[in-house]
Amino acid sequence: MGRSPGFGGWINQNTQQPSKDECKRSENVKSKSRPEINTQEERDEMKEQLKLWRHAEKKEQWEDFPPKVKVETEDGICHVDIVFVLGLPPQAAYDVLTNPDNQPYSRIINRRHELLENVSRKVVSDDGSRKTVEAEKAVAWKFRSWSGTIPITLDFVENRKNLSAVYVKNKMMFMKTFEGSWKVEPIYVVSERLCKNVKPRSREEYKKCSGGQGKIASKVTMNQTFQPSSLLNLPPLSWYIRKITVKITKTLVEDLQDMGAKIRGV
Repeated sequence: MGRSPGFGGWINQNTQQPSKDECKRSENVKSKSRPEINTQEERDEMKEQLKLWRHAEKKEQWEDFPPKVKVETEDGICHVDIVFVLGLPPQAAYDVLTNPDNQPYSRIINRRHELLENVSRKVVSDDGSRKTVEAEKAVAWKFRSWSGTIPITLDFVENRKNLSAVYVKNKMMFMKTFEGSWKVEPIYVVSERLCKNVKPRSREEYKKCSGGQGKIASKVTMNQTFQPSSLLNLPPLSWYIRKITVKITKTLVEDLQDMGAKIRGV
């Protein structure tokens, strides 16, 4: 698996010296920014939540269930809806999804390429809670004995206030349309056991009724829409492109869940 040990480190502490491998990798990255949390209260909350998760993992490991995927195609446009859970508090899950340090997290394909290589990440604008980012990536492909990568560039608008993001293609081969969004919401995973008859409606209520011992997981809802280029949007090529795109998306979600487990100390 092509993952970097440093990826989970910057979630646990905001200052960490990069490794030699990370320094070498940064030569190909145009712009990087450290993860930012708006308030000291949010920083402290995330640290406390990660402590609860890591302590709980020593007793019983959290199980990430496979993502729920719904695919519909209409007039040549494919709509993909994915819902999955990350065993991490929302702020940490947000950092994993936005990946502000452009760290690798996806698996290696054909022993040569990451499934999704993070080439560069350039912050175009940042007003504190909303950030516009241009991200250059490379998607690995493999067909029989041939393999390589396809370069793509996506424009993201990340909203830290409501833990969401929207994205649209800037440059992408074989695709006429490629856009989507995701959002992170809290799941109070042990509320029935610790809060008894109380159903918490906020982090504050959950912390109070659980005595500060309640873990918070993250429900991630993703929506993606894509349409192959005109010459490729005819069967059987269109079927193949849709199948591969959906498969890659599902695999990346599984890799994100694996990264969450690594951060929890599994």
